[in-house]
Order: sequence, then C-alpha cells, then structure tokens
Amino acid sequence: MTKIKIVTDSSVQLTPEEISENNISIIPLSVEINETNYVDGVDITREEIVTFLKKGQIPKTSQPAIGKMVETFNQLGADGSHIIAIMMSDTLSGTYQTAVNARDLADTDVTVINSKSTDRGLAFQVLAAAADAKNGKSVTEIVAHCTDIKERTEISVLIDNLDALVQGGRLNRFAGALTNLLNIKIVVKLLEDGLHIVYKGRSRKSLLKYAREIHAAHTTNKIQKLSLSNVDTDAAFLDSLETEILDEQLPEPILRRLTSPIIMAHTGVNAVGVITLSTEKVDEAV
Repeated sequence: MTKIKIVTDSSVQLTPEEISENNISIIPLSVEINETNYVDGVDITREEIVTFLKKGQIPKTSQPAIGKMVETFNQLGADGSHIIAIMMSDTLSGTYQTAVNARDLADTDVTVINSKSTDRGLAFQVLAAAADAKNGKSVTEIVAHCTDIKERTEISVLIDNLDALVQGGRLNRFAGALTNLLNIKIVVKLLEDGLHIVYKGRSRKSLLKYAREIHAAHTTNKIQKLSLSNVDTDAAFLDSLETEILDEQLPEPILRRLTSPIIMAHTGVNAVGVITLSTEKVDEAV
C-alpha cells in the first residue's frame, strides 16, 4: 500500500501538537513588513506581527516560491509516498495555483486540493486527511472526505476596525474613514467565490447580535467544532461570543489562537474569525 503524506500552507490553524502527532508538513508563506521580508513561522511569529499591526504597520503576504514547493514535494515523495497538498482558498491567495504548477514539475505523485478555506477551516480538512491516511484510506476517499468537510464549514470574520481593509485596497479611504468615524463594524464571510460583506452594525454589540444569528442558524444543523481565531482580541469579548453562539458544551475544546498573517493583513487588530464545522452541509447563501 502506498504511503500518503499530508502537506498544507502556513495559513492553517494547527497547534504544534497536532502538527507533530499527525506528521503534517507546512509550507510557509512570506510576510513583508516595512520592506523587510520574513518567512511565516520561521523568522517571525504571529505575536510579532500583532505588535506591528498595533503600530499601524500592516503586513503584506505572498505565496511560497514554486521552487520551494517542488523541493518539498520531492523530498516527501522520495520514499515513494503519494503527497496530498491541501491549500488555502484560491480566492485568498495564489498558493493553490502555485501548488498545482509545482505538482506538474515534481518527480513524485501529488494531489492538490483547493480547500476553499483557511485557518481552522483548512485545519479541519488537513486533520481529517491525516487521520484517513493513518487508517489506510485511499487518495480518492481522502479527497471526498475533504469535500464533505468543506461543505460543512463556515468562516465568518468579525472586523472591529477597517484600517487594514483600506490599506489593503478592499475599501476606499473615504468609506473607511467614514465607517470608522461612525464606529461601524462589519462581518465578512468566506464563500466559494471569495469574501463577501454579510453584516454591518454599530459597536461591538452588533457583532454579538451576529453571533446570535450564527446560533439561530444551527438550531437543527448542530455545531460540532468551533474556533475563535483572532487578532489579539480580548478574552472577555471572546467569552461573550462563545456564550452567544453555543447553548451546549462541545465534545472538543474551543480553539482560541492568533490567526494567520494573511487574515491579520486583511482584518486588523481585534478581528475574530468564527469558524464552525456543522453536522450537515451548510447553506452558502449570503
């Protein structure tokens, strides 16, 4: 039986223990701050990126070099293993397409999956694939499992301050200044075709109202897993979100960790990614 190895990119939200226990290989993205380039998770930490953000220095991210991907695929496949590379959504980064191009240049068998997700949503697929590989599942079975998880995953990002969206070009400066002046908060949702603004409100209370809407949407289609990936958001607000979203304890602990640089760069300080895995397929309608 051919051994299967799992690869993903550094936008994923995994604990060090999960990476080690599941033998997952991470290909890092690059982060540029003040014209200095860093390798995500290698020579800059997420905590350090938050420090830059608080100074108004918003990072830029770029996908890994194709040569690095080819090298990783070949090293992992040198023993005859089949590589499954599960990458963040193609609507957020060119990383998926780079992986496809690297696959075509590699000397080993590689299957590339467009997760249509990122952060803990990406991790749901990666961890499932790693478990399937350990249990002797085929590549076809693993791809199908990832598709099932993708269809049960939702990512809503609660944005407290719009400066990062303005600097990143996703919102014009006039609109950004006006909405900040009015204390407008927004929620963007990651869908199949990209990020969509799905909610606007005044003050943090409006974000808690949106959290109640998440709860209401899962009355029958129960939440199995929840992550509150964030950009140094205060614990009290995360507690409030958790209370509004859930009415019962989940089988697994709720993950609260700093999100990836690519999400930090678009959302800024105090943003929260509410990431859920439901029992059944979710409706993607905005």
